[in-house]
Amino acid sequence: MRIWLLVAAAALTGCAAVPQDRVVLLPGPDGKVGQIAVNPGGRETVLDAAYASAAVDSTGKIDQAQLDANQIAQQFGAALGALPPRPKSFTLYFERDSDQLTPDSANLATAALAEIAARPVADVIVIGHTDRTGELAYNDTLSLQRAVAVREKLIAEGGDPARITATGRGEREPLVPTADEVPQPKNRRAELSVR
Repeated sequence: MRIWLLVAAAALTGCAAVPQDRVVLLPGPDGKVGQIAVNPGGRETVLDAAYASAAVDSTGKIDQAQLDANQIAQQFGAALGALPPRPKSFTLYFERDSDQLTPDSANLATAALAEIAARPVADVIVIGHTDRTGELAYNDTLSLQRAVAVREKLIAEGGDPARITATGRGEREPLVPTADEVPQPKNRRAELSVR
């Protein structure tokens, strides 16, 4: 779940009651929202609904309101339009003890390439992982090999090498927690973040 905030300063006049800051809670791409506490010097209000808004004046007074998508578009459309696209994540899976993608993941890599190509300047982070079978040092090496294999595939398809980073985490961050030496295909993965 992501929390998206928009903070806009209002023009100041001599009146102390004119809002100085406005905070609006925007939904994530899936429509879900988290929550945010607005606390200007001792007073506090919590925003926890899509398009909830809090305006804070110079005295610290908070005026809470519920806006809708049309009001947000009217008031903040230009600012929202200038934002870069939201990051997009892909999870690619590997064959056991290998840096070879599974057939389904090889197809998903094509979708990741399309996402990279659609952005004017894409930064890509590839993080390789393993399951918990094998020695820690072996899994560290294998996870990096997986990340590097994905990076090389992206570069071979036209990705900018200076904008694609690869790193390995070994078995330390399992997607599915298991006991040691338990094979788990979902942990044999590379997480690709395109921003």
